[in-house]
Amino acid sequence: MGHGHSHSAAHAAVEVGARARNALVAFLVMLGVLATAGLIWLWPDSTALANAVDVPFDAPGVTYEEATIRAVTDGCPSQEGSGYAAPCQSASVELTTGEDAGRVVEVELQGPQAQAGLRAGDSIEVARIPTDDGPLYSYSGTNRLPTLLIMGLLFVVCVLAVARWRGLFALLGLGFAGFVLLGFMLPALITGKPGMAVALTGSTAIMFVVLYVAHGVSIRTSTALAGTLLGLAVTTGLGSLAVGAARLSGFADEQDYDLAQLVPGLDFQELLLCAIIIGGLGVLNDVTITQSSAVWELRAAAPEMSRARIFASAMRIGRDHIASTIYTIVFAYAGGALTVLLLLYFTNREVIDLFGVEMFAGEGVRTFASAIGLVLSVPITTGIAAMTVAPARIPPSTPRHIDPHAPLPV
Repeated sequence: MGHGHSHSAAHAAVEVGARARNALVAFLVMLGVLATAGLIWLWPDSTALANAVDVPFDAPGVTYEEATIRAVTDGCPSQEGSGYAAPCQSASVELTTGEDAGRVVEVELQGPQAQAGLRAGDSIEVARIPTDDGPLYSYSGTNRLPTLLIMGLLFVVCVLAVARWRGLFALLGLGFAGFVLLGFMLPALITGKPGMAVALTGSTAIMFVVLYVAHGVSIRTSTALAGTLLGLAVTTGLGSLAVGAARLSGFADEQDYDLAQLVPGLDFQELLLCAIIIGGLGVLNDVTITQSSAVWELRAAAPEMSRARIFASAMRIGRDHIASTIYTIVFAYAGGALTVLLLLYFTNREVIDLFGVEMFAGEGVRTFASAIGLVLSVPITTGIAAMTVAPARIPPSTPRHIDPHAPLPV
C-alpha cells in the first residue's frame, strides 16, 4: 500500500503481489482465449439450425389466434351424462385475430384452466383446427404477458433503486447471459454440438462478462472469476462422474421424450450435464465475489496481518455464507418440485426407493454437484485472493534510545 493515503482503511488501495498477479492474469487470459475459440468453433450454423427446427410440432393447418372472453359459465356440454366430475367451464370468446376475427365461439376450459380464475375481459389464445365441417376452436393459453411485463419492470425498478449503477451493470450482464444462452448455447445443442463443451464455453463467456461488467475490471474481481471458473470445473467433473455412475439417461419427464422426437440426435446425458453446469453458475458467482471482497477488506483494514490469518478470517465469513447458500439451493429445488414431492405420499413404495427413479436421481445429482462445487469454491477463491494480495507489511519497530553514560551490562 502506498504511503500518505487519507482514506479510511476499508477504502484504501490494496497492494497485490506481482508474481501472483501475473499468474492470475495469465490463467484468465488463457481461459478467455479458449472460450473465444470455443465460441468460434461451436457457434451454430444458421442453415443447420433452420433445418433442425423445421419440424412440425403441431398438426397441419393448426393456427393460433387471440380472443377475449365475453362470458364464463360452469359446466361443459361434453361432460353431460358422462359422470365425469372434473372441473369444467364453458367460455364465450370473441376472436380478435385471424380469418374469423369478430366472431364469437364457445370453448371449454377443462381441469386446470377451469381453476385459473378466468373471467370476462381476459385475453386468451385459442387453437384454430380446420375440419371438413368448419374450424373448431379450443383453449390454448392465457395472455400473461402484461403481468410478466409489470413484474419485470418492478424488478428493474427495485434493482436500480437499491443498487443504482451497480444494479444497472448487473442488468446489462444479465442481458448478455440471456443472449449467450438463447443465441448460442440452445441453438448449439439443437444442432448437435457436444453438450459439455457448449456448457463450459458459454458459462465461461458469461462469467467473464457478468463479473467484470457488474463489479469492474480489477484484480479483486479477477480472483473471484478464477474461483468461479475453478468451482465450475469441480461441478462439471463431479456431475460427469455422477451421471455415468448413476446410469442416468437424461430422460426425466414427457418433455424430454417430445424433444427426443424433434431432435433425434440430441444426447440427453450431455443435456443433463449442461443443466448441471448452468445451474451452478448463479450461486458460484455470489459466493466467490463475496469471498474475494472479504479478503480485500481484511487486507485493507489490517496491512500487518499475515496471509494465513487473512485466509482463516475470510473462511469464517465463507462458512456462514455456505450455510445460507446451501439452504437456498435446497429450498429452490423444493419449491420448483413441490407438485412432484406431493406425489410421494400417494405411492405404496418406500420413499427411499423412489429417489432411485430418474426424475429424483437426476435432480439429486444436479443439486449435490452444484452444492459441492459451491462449497469447494469458497476455500479455492479465498486461497487465490489471499495469495494475490501483498504479504503482510511489518510495521517499523521503535528505535531504542541508548544513554551513552549508562554503565555497560556485566
